[in-house]
Amino acid sequence: MTAEGIPRAGERQVGPGRVLTPANVVSLSRVPLAAAFAWYPGVGVRLSVLAAAAATDLLDGWLARRLGPSRLGAWMDPVADKVFMLTAFATLALSGALGPFEVGGVLLRDIVAPVGYLASVVVRRPLRVPPARVGGKAVTVGQTLTLFSWLLESSLLRPLAWATAAMALYALADYGRLAVRRGEQSPS
Repeated sequence: MTAEGIPRAGERQVGPGRVLTPANVVSLSRVPLAAAFAWYPGVGVRLSVLAAAAATDLLDGWLARRLGPSRLGAWMDPVADKVFMLTAFATLALSGALGPFEVGGVLLRDIVAPVGYLASVVVRRPLRVPPARVGGKAVTVGQTLTLFSWLLESSLLRPLAWATAAMALYALADYGRLAVRRGEQSPS
């Protein structure tokens, strides 16, 4: 692809309606990684799985930008992210390393955002899935660092969990403002 985003001669682009795009396959790989994270108790295995999940989260976006996004990928990527994070933090919660309130704070965005979307569907005004925003990306980084700190038995576990919860509040407020703006702009 050229710098202008135009495909080079012979370069194949993925169509928006395709299901098994390279980016979607990479996104889906986080589901078995989530199962592996929960199933295998070894710290080394979990560190490797967490690193692989973080790498797939970066790689799927790069592939979608390079080869072309799909409509399904816009949904699949955040769902795969949530499946991985919910599974990993359920595993962490069962260890007792963080209390339920702390785990809930770290996962706040991953719980509230889908509930908000479902509420918009119930009132028959479904929201479009917004593109990733800085606050949401910061939460994902915070969650990943929190999991790494747990696995490495770092004293930063609780501070990272609370910082991630604060980022989740910011991200939810940011997404909420975006939804309100879009709602005001759409014809009733």
